[in-house]
Amino acid sequence: MKKTILIGALLIGLTSLTQAQSVRLGVKGGINYANQNGTDITLNSTNYQSTEAITSYHAGLVAEIKLLENIAIQPELLYSTQGATYKNAVEEFKNELGYISIPLLAKIYLSKSLSLEAGPQASFLLSERNKFDYKESETFEFAGLVGLGLNVTKNLFLQARYGVGLTEASKDAQTKNSTFQVSAGILF
Repeated sequence: MKKTILIGALLIGLTSLTQAQSVRLGVKGGINYANQNGTDITLNSTNYQSTEAITSYHAGLVAEIKLLENIAIQPELLYSTQGATYKNAVEEFKNELGYISIPLLAKIYLSKSLSLEAGPQASFLLSERNKFDYKESETFEFAGLVGLGLNVTKNLFLQARYGVGLTEASKDAQTKNSTFQVSAGILF
């Protein structure tokens, strides 16, 4: 029974792709303004009263699958860095996490050039740079995204989006990633 449902869903998905008006592939990149928020940020038995956002980057591949005149799906494959600077009365350190992120956004075109974008994102931890030995980061993160897109020309686009982590970023501290992204890209 599960195989029948899976095969049916796969056929519907393939039919949707072949019926789509257009499939365009491209590249994008931009800056992240990332922070980690939580209720109890205690690392290595040290309590940190505050975090400050870091500026980092993201880059990768993007596709746009137009389903209807004003509706499209935009899957992406990105390398994205997130994290925060932690502070207490004595010390300060920067925690930078490198993820492979896979957003899947629904795009609703409000006009020919402006779109509203929203959807989920799965991220897998690849690297961690910090000034202490802290190996308790979660290797998977799930987030929700919302943003706006602007088609500057037929091929060139700009995007701004906000992502909020829905799962914990660390096994010890109750922290979640939040990221504001601004990107530019080109579709072929």
